[in-house]
Amino acid sequence: METIKERIKQLCDIIEQHNFLYYVKNQPEISDFEFDLLMNELIKLEGQYPEYKLPNSPTSRVGSDINNEFASVPHDYPMLSLGNTYSEGELRDFHNRVKKELELEPEYVCELKFDGISISIKYINGDFVRAVTRGDGTRGDDVSNNVKTIRSIPLKIKDEDFPKDIEVRGEIYMSRDIFNMLNEQRRQAREQEFANPRNAAAGSVKLLNSREVAKRKLDCFFYYAIGDELPAKTQWESLILLRKWGFKVSENIKLCKNFSELIEYINFWDKERKNLPYDIDGIVIKVNSFKQQEILGFTAKTPKWAIAYKFKAEQALTKLLSIDYQVGRTGAVTPVANLEPVWLGGTIVKRASLHNADQIALLGIRIGDMVYIEKGGEIIPKIVGVEAHEPNSEPTKFIEFCPECGTKLIRPEGEARHFCPNTESCPPQIKGRIEHFISRKAMNIESIGEETVNLLYEAGLVKTPADLYKLNKEQLVKLERMADKSSENIINSIENSKNVPFERVLYALGIRYVGEATAKKIANIFGNIEKLASASKEKLMEVDEIGERIAESIIEFFNNKNNLKIITELMNAGLKFSLEKAANLSDKFNGLSFVISGTFNNFSRDELKLIIEKNGGKIMSSVSKNTDYLVAGENMGPAKLEKANKLGVKIISEGEFLKMLNE
Repeated sequence: METIKERIKQLCDIIEQHNFLYYVKNQPEISDFEFDLLMNELIKLEGQYPEYKLPNSPTSRVGSDINNEFASVPHDYPMLSLGNTYSEGELRDFHNRVKKELELEPEYVCELKFDGISISIKYINGDFVRAVTRGDGTRGDDVSNNVKTIRSIPLKIKDEDFPKDIEVRGEIYMSRDIFNMLNEQRRQAREQEFANPRNAAAGSVKLLNSREVAKRKLDCFFYYAIGDELPAKTQWESLILLRKWGFKVSENIKLCKNFSELIEYINFWDKERKNLPYDIDGIVIKVNSFKQQEILGFTAKTPKWAIAYKFKAEQALTKLLSIDYQVGRTGAVTPVANLEPVWLGGTIVKRASLHNADQIALLGIRIGDMVYIEKGGEIIPKIVGVEAHEPNSEPTKFIEFCPECGTKLIRPEGEARHFCPNTESCPPQIKGRIEHFISRKAMNIESIGEETVNLLYEAGLVKTPADLYKLNKEQLVKLERMADKSSENIINSIENSKNVPFERVLYALGIRYVGEATAKKIANIFGNIEKLASASKEKLMEVDEIGERIAESIIEFFNNKNNLKIITELMNAGLKFSLEKAANLSDKFNGLSFVISGTFNNFSRDELKLIIEKNGGKIMSSVSKNTDYLVAGENMGPAKLEKANKLGVKIISEGEFLKMLNE
C-alpha cells in the first residue's frame, strides 16, 4: 500500500506544478487533456484510499457540495485600511510628511490597486492553513474552502527559505472576460446579472457551496507578506520573494526612486488601465524600507507609510427628481437626492448624497436640474455639479422641521449640518442608537438586525439599549416572523454580550465623536465609567488626540439624566463598566514617562511600549518637559533628539533601557 500512498503524493506534486505553470507563469507544458488524466487518476485513488488523501490535495480546488457557514476568526495581525488621496497635491503632501519624518528622500514601491476582495492566507511549515477575509480589520470570515478553489493560490510551498509561520495577503478578483461570460450565462438563465467584476468576486468568495465557487474561475494577485521571520528588508524584496515562492505577483509593480517617477507611474496607468484584463481603481504607494515603515508607524486605522491614489471618478449626467431628508442616530439630518436611474461605475444609481445645506447652496441645486454625479471614494454617489436648471424652478430651501418627529431643527455654531434636538423621542434617533449599540464593533449582538430593531421598537419592547436586557423569550415569540429558535438565539446573544470589555461598551454608548479607537484610549486612561463621568474638560483634553470638541461632547453626554439612567440600568444588567487590566509585571517605571524613537535590535516599537506600560510606565507621543526618558534607537528623528537635549530630557539607548528593566 505504500506505493499507492507515494503515487498520491507524486500526483499532488505534479498537478500543483502544472497549476503553477498554467495559472501563475502562464507557461503550460501539457495539454488540458493530459492534465485531466492526472487529475482523474488522483480523484480515483483518493476515493479508493481516503486515508492517504493529503489535507491540501489539488482535488480540493474543484470544491465540495457541502454547505458551510463561515466562522468569524481573529487576524493574527490587523488588516488595516489605506488612506486615500485623489490629487497630485494631496500625494505631494503625503510625500513631504514622509520625507520630513525620515529626513531623507524615500524609495517607494508602486503597485496597481486591484478592484476585488482582500484576503489573508496563513501558511505553517509551507502548508495552506486558513484564508480569512478582511472583515472589520481585526476579525474576518474563514473562507478557506472557497479560496482553495482558486488555482493560482499555492496550497503547499516547498522552498527552504519560506518562513515557518507567515501570512500572505492579496486581492481576489474576477477578470472582465470571466465576468462577461458569467453574466451571459445568467442572462440566458434569466437570472439577475452581476453589477461589476468586484461585486461578482466578493459574492463568489461568500458562496456557501465551494463547488459553485470553483466554477467562477476567480484569480488572485499577492502584494504583502507579514510574519516574524521574513527574509526581506524591503517591500520590493518581499514581492520578489513571493514570486519566487510561487505566488502570483503583478508584473506591473515598480520601484520608484523619487516623487517624479511615482507621478509618471500614476499617469501611465491612469491611461493604460482600460487595456488591462481586470479592473483597477488606483495605485498603492508604499515606502520601500521596512525599517522606515517602522519609524513612520500607524494611526489607529491606517499605516503612515502607505497611501492609495484613487483615479478620478467616473461621472454621469442625470435628472434630480426630488430630495429626501434622513435623520441619523445623532440627530444629524442628511439630504439625499432621488435621481433618474443612470449607469455609473458598473452599477445603476438612483440616489446620491447632498451632504448638507451649504453644499446645496454652493451647487445651486434645484428640483428638476440636470446634475453630474460621481462615486469618488464614497459608497454613496454624490452630486458634484449642475448642467442646467429646469425653467421656472425655485432655489432649494433646507427643511426647518424634523421629517420624522416635527421638532424644529437646529444648526449648532461651527457645524455644517442641521440636527433634530429631540434625542429622546425621535424614532430614527432611538432606533439608530440601538443599531449602533448592537453592531459588531460594539456589543456584537449578532441575532438582531435592523429589521428586528424596528420590530422591537414598534412593539414597544425596546426604546433604549438597556431595554434589550429586559427582554424574555415569551415576549419575542409573539412577534411577527419570530420563531422559537430565533427568539432563543436573540436571548442567548444578548446574554453573551455581557462579556464584552469596557472599551467596547463605552463605544456602544454612542457618545458623539467618540469612535472605536478613542473609546479604547479613554477606557485605558480612566479605567471605569465613574472616573470618566466626573472628569473635567481639562482632564479629558490631557488625553492624547482628545480636543475641545470631543471633551465637550463627553461632558454633555454625562450631564444628560436620561443617559445616566440608561447607564445605571446597563450596569444593573451586568455589563462591564470598568477595565479588566491584566496585572502589571512590576511597578518599576511607575510615575515615569517615555518617548520612543527609531528602530531597535531586540524589540519592535510596539513591543517596547507594551513592556513600559506593563511595568507601570507611561508612553508619550512627543518630547516635552514632562518626559523622563527618550529611548533612542537607530535612525531616530533628529528633531526629537534636539528637543530632548534642549529640555534636558535623559536620552538612553536600547541597552541602557534593558539594564533599567533588569535591575
